[in-house]
Amino acid sequence: MSGRFSWHRFWAIVVKEFIQMRRDRLTFAMMVGIPLIQLILFGFAINSDPKHLPTAVLAADNSVFARSFVRALENSEYFDVVRHAASEAEAERLIALGEVQFVVTIPEDFSRALQRGERPAIAVEADATDPSATGNAIAALGFLAQSALNRDLQGPLQALQSKPAPFDVLIHRRYNPEGITQYNIVPGLMGVILTMTMIMMTGLAMTRERERGTMENLLATPVRPFEVMAGKIVPYILVGYIQVTLILLASRAIFSVPMLGSVALLYAGVLVFIAANLAVGITFSTVARNQMQAMQMTFFFFLPSMLLSGFMFPFRGMPHWAQHVGELLPLTHFLRMVRGIMLKGNGLMDTLPQIWPILLFMLAVVGIGLKRFRKTLD
Repeated sequence: MSGRFSWHRFWAIVVKEFIQMRRDRLTFAMMVGIPLIQLILFGFAINSDPKHLPTAVLAADNSVFARSFVRALENSEYFDVVRHAASEAEAERLIALGEVQFVVTIPEDFSRALQRGERPAIAVEADATDPSATGNAIAALGFLAQSALNRDLQGPLQALQSKPAPFDVLIHRRYNPEGITQYNIVPGLMGVILTMTMIMMTGLAMTRERERGTMENLLATPVRPFEVMAGKIVPYILVGYIQVTLILLASRAIFSVPMLGSVALLYAGVLVFIAANLAVGITFSTVARNQMQAMQMTFFFFLPSMLLSGFMFPFRGMPHWAQHVGELLPLTHFLRMVRGIMLKGNGLMDTLPQIWPILLFMLAVVGIGLKRFRKTLD
């Protein structure tokens, strides 16, 4: 064999690799699809300055001054008034469930105290479980207080336009008053770690059996597809619970993250979330031909889950189309559930709106996985 470089042999290898890529369509699709997803998500969906945050107003004073302040909130583009609460209990429920980001409370004698120069106070409660979602909006409140009522303060009231503002805005950062980022990140890491490890481990386990030929042993037994899937999932549920327990212990001992809700409720919600992710891993294993493809598909699912769930960037800062996609992902609802239980002390009824979307996702994926697994066995 000649020791010289041969262009003929070189091009033969190049052509061979292109033929191999053409045969491995899934890998080729991942090479093209993942950069496109990253480009679209980072270019269009990610926004660190969220605006149009849902806001509820509890107004005991319906004067022109109160209405002007509410209009100023909306004109700032940071606040969207979506509800007018009838009571403090309703306002508390809205912010506890995460349906609104802010609750603005205007006191009963606001107009009278304002005209007397007594500097009344408007209370603004913010859901600060994610400090980055409310930071800029809270900063804008200081400028609003100085200019919101200038058009109404005319004639004898014009003197009230002078600084400081004629009324105070008292900001109450609920659930995370000091804006500690660990309170938001550490509970979220629980969902991110479970998503990555559960899908990858189950996907690799099934494809590894197929590569080693042990799947043929299953074919020789009377085991049904659902029994195989359930048998594969159960051991990893225990692994998932070990991970969750370690994260909870670390969050308390190292980061001092509070646990205001029920640990039993949290573990029950974790079970549903783990099962959903394991079902995804099993389904991926029925599509992937080898372990490399299983890992590629795991990353293909993990990337949008991490970016569109509200873990890295404020969920309400994304455009509506990205929020709709995020609502389909189980990680989005799990993050709301775990933060609600740990930081807000939410109970079962407050948590159910986040559990049933995960259940629906799991049932849909299990149905697809069973159908494909039957084909795999055949």
